Amino acid sequence: MFSHPFLSLLAQTFLSFVFFFIPNSQFFSLLTQAFFCFVFFSFLFYQLPILFVMEENPCSETHSSAQLRDEWLEIQDSLKKKLITDDDFYWKLRLPAKKEEEEEILRHVGGVDLSFAKDDPSTACGTLVVLDLLNNLNVVYEDSSLVKLDVPYVPGFLAFREAPVLLELLEKMKKSAHPFYPQLLMVDGNGILHPRGNFVGFGLACHLGVLANLPTVGIGKNLHHVDGLTLAKVRQLLEVKENSSRDVFTLIGDSGRTFGMALRSTQGLLKPIFVSVGHRVSLATAIKVVKMTCRFRIPEPIRQADIRSKQKLSSLF
Repeated sequence: MFSHPFLSLLAQTFLSFVFFFIPNSQFFSLLTQAFFCFVFFSFLFYQLPILFVMEENPCSETHSSAQLRDEWLEIQDSLKKKLITDDDFYWKLRLPAKKEEEEEILRHVGGVDLSFAKDDPSTACGTLVVLDLLNNLNVVYEDSSLVKLDVPYVPGFLAFREAPVLLELLEKMKKSAHPFYPQLLMVDGNGILHPRGNFVGFGLACHLGVLANLPTVGIGKNLHHVDGLTLAKVRQLLEVKENSSRDVFTLIGDSGRTFGMALRSTQGLLKPIFVSVGHRVSLATAIKVVKMTCRFRIPEPIRQADIRSKQKLSSLF
């Protein structure tokens, strides 16, 4: 009678009670009327919404997904016009000769990461840390935000899911006029090493860098295949005997364009990380800064952000 198991069982129990225990009575008539009212309203409550969902959802979801992609493409293309892939900052990469020159030196490097709850991929913890390059890479600032993500993950558009959380952490720090606000930000995600169709895309590091107007570097743990660049080709390059002592390998696509660099960040490491320009920094500078911040495979700003975001989640779930 009913598609819902609970309703079906309830109806059968009701009928059994009516027909076997109180036949031919005035009370039977009242119960019968009540039963048909029950059937009618149950149908309205359980069946009609299902019918509407069956009719409307497939088309509306397809339409909304396509519409969402179109909107994101438009925003992405608009932001990409503001992208700067050369050095555009005031600081220098050298130790100060005098105390008064310290403000001109790159000292505060930030790292951002988003970790997800194991049992709920929509629950995440975004973390921002800032490290002091002139003080043994000590963490001088830390902030986290526990969020519920309602934006779906769409390949090629990760920034629309994660960037708002990370941007909010940066803006919160900036509004407080914190003295350790990062001069450069490392992002757990790619910069221009990011495919979209047949040309270079606009990864999370680019997206966040443009919105925050910060020099950013993208750090990829895995390689995005773009312009003929594949993990198999990179591995082959790394395994060549004459390259065994090298730590940096330029990632050049079939078109001849440079997308980033594969970096063996510590001695003896076989598995590289993939460094790419995010915003307002050149690839050469990006590699220098990454090398300055590596104790392990992953640069310390991102490693610390990752550790602390996971710790925050584990303490809550």
